[in-house]
Amino acid sequence: MGKITHDEVVGALKEVYDPEIPVNVVDLGLIYDVDINDDNVNIVMTLTAPGCGMGPYIAQQAEWAVAEVEGVKDVSVDITFDPPWNPDRITDDGKMALGLD
Repeated sequence: MGKITHDEVVGALKEVYDPEIPVNVVDLGLIYDVDINDDNVNIVMTLTAPGCGMGPYIAQQAEWAVAEVEGVKDVSVDITFDPPWNPDRITDDGKMALGLD
């Protein structure tokens, strides 16, 4: 079993979508930090708005997606609103998907 890579974790997170926006959480700029410590992964993410009712669902989907990465034993997802999300965090791929390019 090899070492878990940042790219593998980000690749798994790119499979997670906000159900209200057709762009994955990485390209939306919702992922603030990915910390890999041996076989444990801690993710710090945000939501597009503090009152987003889909927050727990999105966090759970992120946890499940990363748990599928080979070698991952434990995943924790922390949601923060500091700093608050803003549209400047959307990647070029995300802007293209949203027709904002």
